[in-house]
Amino acid sequence: MFAVVKTRRASGAEITTVDIPRIGRSDVLVKVKAASICGTDVHIWDWNDWAQERIRKIPLIFGHEFCGEVVDTGADVASLQVGDFVSAETHIVDGTCYQCQTGRMHICRNVEILGVDRDGVFAEYVALPERNAWKNDFKLDPGVASIQEPLGNAVQSALPKDNVEDIAGKNVVVLGCGPIGLMAIAVVKMLGAARVFATAGGLNEVRMELATKMGADLVLSAKEEGERIPQIILDETDGNGVDVALEMSGAPMALEQAFNVLTPGGRVSLLGVFGNSVSLDLNNAVIFKAAKVYGISGRRMFETWRQVKGLLSNREFRNKIASVITHRLDMRNVGEGIGLINSKQAAKVVLEPKW
Repeated sequence: MFAVVKTRRASGAEITTVDIPRIGRSDVLVKVKAASICGTDVHIWDWNDWAQERIRKIPLIFGHEFCGEVVDTGADVASLQVGDFVSAETHIVDGTCYQCQTGRMHICRNVEILGVDRDGVFAEYVALPERNAWKNDFKLDPGVASIQEPLGNAVQSALPKDNVEDIAGKNVVVLGCGPIGLMAIAVVKMLGAARVFATAGGLNEVRMELATKMGADLVLSAKEEGERIPQIILDETDGNGVDVALEMSGAPMALEQAFNVLTPGGRVSLLGVFGNSVSLDLNNAVIFKAAKVYGISGRRMFETWRQVKGLLSNREFRNKIASVITHRLDMRNVGEGIGLINSKQAAKVVLEPKW
C-alpha cells in the first residue's frame, strides 16, 4: 500500500509503498476514507524539538485523525463487521493499569498513541484494536467523521465532568483559535453559553473570521490587544469576568489571562501544551479565587465520544464543525497541507486517499 512515512530523523517525509498491516485476533483492518492533519503531525513533519524527543519509532507512518471502512476483522472481534464506517479513538490503552481499572482509560499509564508510538493513518489501510474503532453513522460526511478526535478534545475541555450547568447562561472565554479552540467555541455556544469571548495569537484572519462563524461574540487579537485583553473582557462583563475559561493555545500569556479574567469560583480547563515550564501566581490565580482547574488529556473513553455523537446530530452544529475544514487535498499532497497550516492560511486540512 501507499503511505506517508517518516523515514529519517529530519524534516519532511516520503510517500512510499509498504506492506498492508497485519491484524491480530482483536483488531480490525480499516481502509482509509479521509484523514486530517493535526498539530502533532506538523511537529513530526517539521521535526521540531518535541518530535525529536518524543518520536522513538522510525520509520513511522504518522497521522491519527481519520475515518474509514472496515475491510477485515480478527477472529475475536464481535462488535464490528466488514463494511462498518469507523473513526479512531487514538489512545490505545492496556486495559490493565490502575487508571484503566478505575474508569480513567483516557490517561492509561501505558498508553500508545496512533501515528506517534505505532503506525498511523496517512496510508491506504490502518490496523486498529476493536476497542478503538468508533462506529459512525453512514450519513456523516467523511471529512467531519475524520475530525471527531480533536472535536472530542474540545468537548472534554467544555465538559470535563459533565459541567453543562457551569456553561448554560454563563460567560466563557476560549483562549486560542486553533482548530480545537474553534470547535470549542461552537461547543459552548451549543451548550447555551451567554457570551463567548475568543482570543487569537497574531493576526490570523482566517481563524478570527472562523471564530465569529463558530459563535464568538467578541474576537480579540493577542497581537493588537495584547495585555489589554483582560481589561476588555472585564469591561464587557460588568467587572465580573468569565465563569469558564478554556486555555487552548499553550501560550504563557494566555494562561495568565485565563485566570485574570476568571470570576471567583469559576472554572479553567487547560488543554494547550506549553513548550517550556511556566510560572503562575497560584495564590491569587487559584487559591484565593477558589478556582476549579482541570487538566485535559484526550477524550474520556467513551463518554466523550457519545457526547460528540449527540452534538453532531444537530445540523447547525454539524455545519459549523464542517466549516473548520478549510482545505481538502489528495493524500499525496500532505506537504502542501502542512505548508498551509504553517503559513496560517488554513484551519483544518483533510486529506483524501488519492495517491
